Amino acid sequence: MTAVSLTPRALYEEVAELLRQRIFNRELAPGSWIDELKLAEEYGISRTPLREALKVLAAEGLVTMKVRRGAYVTEVSERDLADVYHLLALLESDAAGVVAAQATESQLQELQGLHNELEKAADNRERFFEINEIFHMRLLEIANNRWRDQMVADLRKVMKLNRHNSLLKSGRIEESLQEHRAIMAALTARDADATALRMRQHFSHGLEAAA
Repeated sequence: MTAVSLTPRALYEEVAELLRQRIFNRELAPGSWIDELKLAEEYGISRTPLREALKVLAAEGLVTMKVRRGAYVTEVSERDLADVYHLLALLESDAAGVVAAQATESQLQELQGLHNELEKAADNRERFFEINEIFHMRLLEIANNRWRDQMVADLRKVMKLNRHNSLLKSGRIEESLQEHRAIMAALTARDADATALRMRQHFSHGLEAAA
């Protein structure tokens, strides 16, 4: 049998990830113009892989391509944010209901462990964001629908454009923790309807804080 040679990660994908993180970290602010020449020089690459990377980010909604003006970091409008939260609430509440009904005890314990980490991170906003996302993505993995996972992953990238605003509201971290406690209580009780409801409420409150 002939050995299969695996292709290393394409350069444009590596560049896309570098730019993605700079956008999330606000090094490239919403609405800002992306200087292709400067970035190509900074990364020591030609503009071809950079432009391919920008196409990837445009498909994810993180970058907006403007005719004869180049690429800009996407600005999320109130309508955009409301639409994203609406879809996330539908998709993740459905997943939460599935998990409540079908998860194994070890999977529920894993989610409880992540929730415990979230409680410990209440005084560290960046760490709280990180653990919160891990919790939500793990819940989706347990629900086991790859098409839903992909849609949520794309929507969450857009949500991250506004994430630094979402927990700045006074008391929002504690409110979010209380909502997570309610979700965990419903999951532990294996009440699918209650779990789905608590997740929808969680996103509704999150939108209020982010808007």
